[in-house]
Amino acid sequence: MTTMNIQLPDSLYKQAAELAKKENISLEQLVSSALAEKVSAWMTQAYLEQRAARGARQKFRQAMDKVPDVDPDAPDRMD
Repeated sequence: MTTMNIQLPDSLYKQAAELAKKENISLEQLVSSALAEKVSAWMTQAYLEQRAARGARQKFRQAMDKVPDVDPDAPDRMD
């Protein structure tokens, strides 16, 4: 484990401390979890951008042309 010292606005610290108390976890656990979620979101975005850059509209349209043109099942309708 690595220890970090960070500076937070007082209002953010207070909100985080209250939330940690409400969730019955330590403030360190809350901050670690929040940071892990944010890092994961950024990494996912970067991955999707890389995949999108490899995509080709023509190949997409060719694949979509293979999909039958039928009405969706009842549970899938957006009526």
